[in-house]
Amino acid sequence: MKILIIGGTGTISSAITRQLAASGHDLWLLNRGTRKNEVPANVRQVITDIDDEAEVLRQIGNEQFDAVCEFIGFVTAQVERDIRLFKGRTRQYVYISSASAYNKPAASHMITEGTSLANPYWEYSRNKIACEELLMHEYRETGFPVTIIRPSHTYCERAVPLSVHGPKGSWPVLKRMLEGKKVLVHGDGSSLWTLTWNEDFARGFIGLLGNPKAIGEAFQIMSDESLSWTQIYQSTANALGVAFHPYYVTSEFLAAVAPKEYDLTGNLIGDKTVTVVFDCSKLKRAVPGFKATTRFDEGVRRCVAYLLEHPELQVEDPEFDAWCDRVIEAQEKAKKEII
Repeated sequence: MKILIIGGTGTISSAITRQLAASGHDLWLLNRGTRKNEVPANVRQVITDIDDEAEVLRQIGNEQFDAVCEFIGFVTAQVERDIRLFKGRTRQYVYISSASAYNKPAASHMITEGTSLANPYWEYSRNKIACEELLMHEYRETGFPVTIIRPSHTYCERAVPLSVHGPKGSWPVLKRMLEGKKVLVHGDGSSLWTLTWNEDFARGFIGLLGNPKAIGEAFQIMSDESLSWTQIYQSTANALGVAFHPYYVTSEFLAAVAPKEYDLTGNLIGDKTVTVVFDCSKLKRAVPGFKATTRFDEGVRRCVAYLLEHPELQVEDPEFDAWCDRVIEAQEKAKKEII
């Protein structure tokens, strides 16, 4: 197949790029080229700003694609741009949305593609919902061949997927673990979450490319493994070879006292606070044989090993570290005052 990926070097899309390239597909990447040295040699790169529509058209000429996959479309203006660029040029347009678009808490903890979409806490999710609605309207009105994909928390070796961290990522949390400090965990740590290794996600995604069962449909792609947040953090500490010292704080309190740039209202209240378990039977009907095979305890060991081997990824965040200490101190003080 001839496939164009808009993006192609991120956490999710990099795994898809590698697998498609290894399978011999005619793969094109359209992006700014900031990580072009990581792209397989047999992939054609269109290096430009996609918002420069004239330049995009100049570089792709009259090419037709079996699939165009949008990984960096976050607002409706970007989707409208893609429709202008690729209507009549592709047999399938695959849009990466987000499982954070699902209404939480839902009527059932088991999330399917039919679960209602609503998120009053996170603008990111509301924008994804608006993009989905625009695309489905275009499909119904003009036959634009859209497929919508809703990933949940997909990760790779470059970062450990944790819930409470600052803008510099997960390393400062791992550093607290290594130093024997208490680590903030939202709620009581018992809510269930799903984490998916990016190579597993890629296999499900690729199975939907060129798949006639996928046109006009939405799919979620996740692991079948559900873990509590305490288990997630404990597995991380195990991978580091250190003791885990959890400190539990309600999501509402964390969101209320966090700096705006931590975005905990969206990340916690709008996404990770409540238990969610995903039913991927629709995907498995469309892609027979799909199964995520990487358990989190295996994946997080790969993450930790990679981070320890790459000091450039060990970005410290003293402001976040100090904020954690203040939160713990404030809650401990409140306990003493009440008692």
